Amino acid sequence: MNPLPERVTIREVALRDGLQNEAPIPLAAKLEVLSAIVATGVTEIEATAFVSPTKVPAMADAADLAAELRHFPGITFSALVASPNGARRAVAAGLQTVQFVVAATDEFSKANVGRSSAEATGQIAEIVAIAHDADVTVEVIIATAWDCPFAGPTSADRVVEIVEAARHSGVDRIAIADTIGTATPRRVTDLIERVRPALGPLPLGAHFHNTRGVGLASAYAAVSAGVTRLDSSAGGLGGCPFAPGATGNIATEDLVYLLGDSGIDTGISLAAAIEAARVAQQAVGHDLPSALLRAGDRIRK
Repeated sequence: MNPLPERVTIREVALRDGLQNEAPIPLAAKLEVLSAIVATGVTEIEATAFVSPTKVPAMADAADLAAELRHFPGITFSALVASPNGARRAVAAGLQTVQFVVAATDEFSKANVGRSSAEATGQIAEIVAIAHDADVTVEVIIATAWDCPFAGPTSADRVVEIVEAARHSGVDRIAIADTIGTATPRRVTDLIERVRPALGPLPLGAHFHNTRGVGLASAYAAVSAGVTRLDSSAGGLGGCPFAPGATGNIATEDLVYLLGDSGIDTGISLAAAIEAARVAQQAVGHDLPSALLRAGDRIRK
């Protein structure tokens, strides 16, 4: 086991992955959530997605939201894209980073974006060219890296193939995603060890869902295996449309609590993160699965 890192960077994904399956909320409400998230001290935020508004109505205001991001200096904002056209829209809107999702299985890829995993992988180079021409960085996120809701366990060999293709295409970062929340700590460590030789100099991030109650344990396993970039969502907001009824992303405040009490700095205020979760819960109008939103910090002021 590697020694625990002194610092882990958390990217807040509530505004995109958190809201994408919710009923659309007004731009003003999104900006209230964004302001609360910025107040936590986070430095990276996934702001929106440039995808079809008919398929993801909650992201229909992507360009309008992007126009407001200039009011929040000091934050690196990213947007998810599903195609070269989406990358062009994100670049035109002024985003600093685009995230291109490539599912590791054909079944999930076709259900999600209407193309095979190989076809999606083949688009990486074009997206890199579009982004790099505008000095925008590119991250490839490998979805269903552990399991697919249609095909079962994902081949680690296929994940490694996508990593290698992404690296050779010139991407800036890679992340592996437990899209439906099935990973467990041992499997997390095993896949990271398989992927690491294919990364070369590229940093590796990880994205976990808490569908089966082990999202935080999986995140801790990833950190123990040397990962220093994690995604999380205020209040645990979010979920996968192919895992109906499941809880969403690991909650930012729960992750900050875990890492902070383990001696790992995130630069995020726990009290402010709990408040951001409250704001997110109010915005969507229903309870969120966050543990700390219910119980609070162990230290009572």
